[in-house]
Amino acid sequence: MAVARKTSQILTHLAIGFVITYAVTGSVMLGGLAILIEPLLNVLLVPFHERAWERKVHSAKAGQRLMVVTLEKISLTAMHMGVAFTVIFFATGSMAFGGLAAILEPVCNVLLMPFHDKLWDNLESGQTVRTA
Repeated sequence: MAVARKTSQILTHLAIGFVITYAVTGSVMLGGLAILIEPLLNVLLVPFHERAWERKVHSAKAGQRLMVVTLEKISLTAMHMGVAFTVIFFATGSMAFGGLAAILEPVCNVLLMPFHDKLWDNLESGQTVRTA
């Protein structure tokens, strides 16, 4: 199940990267480039990010835990923004396109991936998925 979950996570990142790049540039070729580079970089970097923050979150006192978790999420978003900007900037040479992708891509990932993870948590625990 872990391999299927990771594959699904990668495919979700790929789809988000392609849709945003295509929407920003109108180019299928650049969208394809984005799905090869940008989401894979994020998937590779996120475990390092999580390990770096895990100790800080667990060692935080109860009153400070919310602040540490909030800072971790801000840091994760900044990492996504940096990767998105860098990939699109180097692909297009445009700071405007890089900036737009840097805003859209992490927002979509940060908003959509928790739903993805909840779906997989439900699948792994044998619960049915409810929509409403």
